Amino acid sequence: MRIIGGNLRGKKITPPANYMARPTTDFAKEGLFNMLSNEFDFGEISVLDLFSGTGSISYEFASRGCTDIISIEMNPVHSRFIKKCVSEFRIEGMQVTRYNAFDFIDICRKKFDIIFADPPYSIQGLDTIPERILGNGLVEKTAILFWSIPELSISRAIPIS
Repeated sequence: MRIIGGNLRGKKITPPANYMARPTTDFAKEGLFNMLSNEFDFGEISVLDLFSGTGSISYEFASRGCTDIISIEMNPVHSRFIKKCVSEFRIEGMQVTRYNAFDFIDICRKKFDIIFADPPYSIQGLDTIPERILGNGLVEKTAILFWSIPELSISRAIPIS
């Protein structure tokens, strides 16, 4: 796995062998960031990466100039790995928080331009993520929420305007 664009392009992301996250494929990241680069100036946006896993999506935003990223990952092994990568890649403006994503949605008072929620595991309540995010006012007036339920093979990009 690697960072596919920006100033960190080509940097390898090598999680430990016992890592349990399902990383977003390079193909999917390429499509996502091609679309986003036409809509946003990455240096001017705030990003929330829920269920960060390997941190791959957050690194892609940072590599493209985003300096306001919050990466939420509950698994302590995964959270430590993401923090290690942030340090190794010398990423500034990326906050890694070990927290339950559902609880974070409920307590967060910050607004984001892009929210990426791609949980790698099957847990109750996944279908409530969009309503919780919107209900708690976490999105700017013109924002995009990327949300997926892996076990149902559902992915959505919800523009907010």
